[in-house]
Amino acid sequence: MLGVETRFPAPDRFSGASDRLHELAEEQIGSADFGETDYLPGLRVLLESMDYDPRFTEAGRTIAWGALLTTLCGRGMAAQQLKRHADAAREPVARPVIITGLHRTGTTALHKLLSVDPQFQGLQSWITSAPLPRPPRDQWEAFPAYQEVKRQLEARFAGSPDLRAAHDMAAEEVDECGGILFHGFVSLVWSSAWSAQSYDAWRQTQDVRPSYRYLRSVLQLIGSTAQDRRWLLKHPPHIDNLDVVFETFPDACVIQTHRDPAKAIPSLCSLVMANHELMETGRKDQRARLMGPWLTGWAARALRRAEPVRQAHSEQVLDVLHSDFHAQPMAVVKRIYSFLGLELSPEVEAAMEDRVAAKPEYRHGAHRYSADDFGLSEPEIREQFSGYMDRFDLWPQPTGAAAP
Repeated sequence: MLGVETRFPAPDRFSGASDRLHELAEEQIGSADFGETDYLPGLRVLLESMDYDPRFTEAGRTIAWGALLTTLCGRGMAAQQLKRHADAAREPVARPVIITGLHRTGTTALHKLLSVDPQFQGLQSWITSAPLPRPPRDQWEAFPAYQEVKRQLEARFAGSPDLRAAHDMAAEEVDECGGILFHGFVSLVWSSAWSAQSYDAWRQTQDVRPSYRYLRSVLQLIGSTAQDRRWLLKHPPHIDNLDVVFETFPDACVIQTHRDPAKAIPSLCSLVMANHELMETGRKDQRARLMGPWLTGWAARALRRAEPVRQAHSEQVLDVLHSDFHAQPMAVVKRIYSFLGLELSPEVEAAMEDRVAAKPEYRHGAHRYSADDFGLSEPEIREQFSGYMDRFDLWPQPTGAAAP
């Protein structure tokens, strides 16, 4: 998810402002090198869309401009570090563990639970904004990028408190590898950060391979100080690009999470709308009624695209039901460790059990939503996923039915 940067006033028009954005980024990072230029078309289309699609508030315009600047600075800092540490390009990204599935199916909770194990390394929120070889944990507070991400997250949650209950984040905790994919400006997250329909129409026609190659190179860079630790990654939109995931990481171990889409999709819509509250004014009901069908269509298409890829890599994919993880998280963890061929030490198991007991996902209150809020009904959503729901037995039990 994008942070909140408000120190740089937005231009009167976003269209044609790419040069100005690059000038600002150069001032911030002291370099005009942003690596390969394959990101430029996406940036230009996104800027054009920002004059056409959203109805930004003045604060929203500034936040959106700041999000672009933060991302471009991150790309530039990665380019500097990749040149400085050219040997990192020879480091393998061996058998990465990649968690994906539809949004709001337990991917974040599972990711953060598994990250308790020091056998893994992940992408902390702060390091996705300023990629470099990961320093020791006790040095993070000394890095300006760490302090800046803390500041941005505090501002983001202060501006929209409901976001924290829906999707909490912290600078020092693992976050999605989407934070690196943002740097390519071909991402579903840019499509949903604010109203961006014209950008999304362009995005759907694009090849994401350059962004995934960039992701691999940044993982090699960041992980060069912990080559003995296995990558643990998570990003729900990987499910729409599963073929490219396996092209980029041929020996990846993929964990796909599953939940009734009639619960998952309204939850995602609610999260996206909460973010829009920071950015836009007016048309709230209209935006919500359009968002529901759009994200439902995206999710149904993503699962259809993923299925033949799953079949071709069946031994590299493990399915995890949201209901199983919710009911018996440690039983699911042990099944995952068996799939990965890893040992779960008693110390790590105890630490995971402590995290489960603490229920950190609920510390900021419940996330409440309804399909009706987004122009949908639960039966209407399920109708588009009937085969998927049959395959993973995701249909809700009749009221009063006994659990098996």
